[in-house]
Amino acid sequence: MAEDIEEIRKRKLMELQKKYLEQQKAQEEAMRQEMELEAQLDAIMRRILTPEARERLGRVKLVRPELARQVELVLVQLYQAGQIREPIDDAKLKRILAQIDERTRRDFNIKW
Repeated sequence: MAEDIEEIRKRKLMELQKKYLEQQKAQEEAMRQEMELEAQLDAIMRRILTPEARERLGRVKLVRPELARQVELVLVQLYQAGQIREPIDDAKLKRILAQIDERTRRDFNIKW
């Protein structure tokens, strides 16, 4: 009886170790894919933004990461659709940021 309990414990321990290793591998794969995506995104941003615009987007990313991500995704879509023919300078990026920020802001009216 004690041997059966010990055997069950060993099997359970091995199952838990196997699950843990699988979860670790899945997390590592997800991190690797995220890093590849970030590298691709950075390469595209280097192609379509001037250094000043990239710097501004970096500062926006520090303060409002969700806004910066939306802008990056919009720019990538435009780039892939062939709608960006020349590098986007700081002034154009400001306008894009303002447009996207305006669309994403929600007005809250509190009535008493």
